[in-house]
Amino acid sequence: MPETANPEQNLSGQGDSSPNPPTTPSPLVAALQQENSNWVVDSIEALGELTIVVPREQIISICSFLKATPGLEFDFLADLCGADRGAEEEPRFEVNYHLFSTKKHHRLRLKVLLNESDAHVPTVTQVWRTANWHERETYDLLGIIFDDHPDLRRILLPDDWEGHALRKDFPLRGYEPYSLT
Repeated sequence: MPETANPEQNLSGQGDSSPNPPTTPSPLVAALQQENSNWVVDSIEALGELTIVVPREQIISICSFLKATPGLEFDFLADLCGADRGAEEEPRFEVNYHLFSTKKHHRLRLKVLLNESDAHVPTVTQVWRTANWHERETYDLLGIIFDDHPDLRRILLPDDWEGHALRKDFPLRGYEPYSLT
């Protein structure tokens, strides 16, 4: 069992009031690296929150591990959302998974970075059923494809809507016939 299984431990690194932040990775990062050294691309601790950048090919394994491992038990996918970092950025897109443990009361954000030319990521609906709606919304508004999703179709915009409204290159007034002019 990894060291992070101690429920008394502060897994996210939150609440550290020392003037000099620790240079060792948080216990969550260490647990992921111990399970598979390729699972952590980068980690960012800011404003009391931990974000771990992970490879898209491993997202299902990572989420399953975080949900099932005693002491971690991230049993709630609080949110899954995408972001367009801008057409001039590469990787252009990111998918953020906001996890919460209802048993241990700790939070974690996983981030997957995606290139514009290959904006695909595996679905995590087999880990958390609620991912179904979140992934559909992210697909609808940003055009990110969730491979093997059970019902990947628009959820907010009309079926005949052209484009993806939250992409930074989407026209402010939309396309016809939905244009506001």
